[in-house]
Amino acid sequence: MTAAGADGLDAIREAPSGAVLGFDFDGTLAPIVDDPAAARAHPRAAAALARLAPLVGSLVIVTGRPAAVAVEYGGFDGIDGLVVLGQYGLERWESGVLTVPDPPPGVAEARAKLPGVLEAAGAPSETYVEDKGQALAVHTRRCAEPEVAIERLRSLLAALAERTGLVVEPGRFVLELRPPGMDKGRALRAFIADRGARPSAVLFAGDDLGDLAAFGAVEELRAEGVPGVKLCSGSTEVTALAERADVIVDGPEGVVAFLDALLDGAA
Repeated sequence: MTAAGADGLDAIREAPSGAVLGFDFDGTLAPIVDDPAAARAHPRAAAALARLAPLVGSLVIVTGRPAAVAVEYGGFDGIDGLVVLGQYGLERWESGVLTVPDPPPGVAEARAKLPGVLEAAGAPSETYVEDKGQALAVHTRRCAEPEVAIERLRSLLAALAERTGLVVEPGRFVLELRPPGMDKGRALRAFIADRGARPSAVLFAGDDLGDLAAFGAVEELRAEGVPGVKLCSGSTEVTALAERADVIVDGPEGVVAFLDALLDGAA
C-alpha cells in the first residue's frame, strides 16, 4: 500500500461515519463472466456491504450497468443507505426508488445502425451486443480471439459513436457506446457534493478502464485535503488501474476480504 493510501485507510477507520466508500460492480464486486446476464455479485459481497452501511457516512456503487440490474444481480435490495449510480451516473437507485432519464436520440440511431456496422466489420458470430437502454455494449469475450475481434471493431465503432453523438468507453473485451458528459469520476464527485458535507475520507474500488476517472476523483479530493484510497481489483486483462492504485487485491474475492478487514478495523 502507498503512504497516501495508508493515510486514507487510517482516516476511514478513525472516522468511518464521515467516510464515502465507492465501488464498481463487474470485476470488483462481481466476477467477470462470459455472459453479462449471468453475472452475480461475490457470495459475500452483499453481506459485507450491509455490515458497512451503518458504520460509514455513505456507501455508493458506480457502475456502467443499469442501476436496477446491478441491484438485482448484486442482491443489494434492502441494504439501508446504499446508493447505486448506474450507466456511469445517469441513473440513480436509492431506497428502492429508481430515477432514469430518457436516453438521448443518438442511442436509438446507434442501435439501428449497429447490426450493419458489425456485419461490415466481419465481426465473429460470437460477438454479443448488450443493450443497456442508455447505452450499447459490444462484447468479444466469447470470441475465439477476443483481442483480435475487439481491435477489428474499434475504429468502426468509434466512427459510429461520432456520427450519433455518443462516446466509446473501452473495457475488458468490450466497447460501449454511451452518451457523453458523465463518467465515474464526475458521478463520484457529484454524489459527494450532494451530501453537503466534506467527507472525512473517500475510497473507490474498481478493476477496469472506466474506473480510472473515479481514481482521478480520489486524487483530486486528496489535493483538496481529503484522505483517499484507490483500491484495484487486480486482473491480468487490465493493468492501468494497478499502476494508479494504492493497494491491489486479487479480484472480487480480494475486495471482499479487504472489506472484512476494514470492518474489523472500523467496528
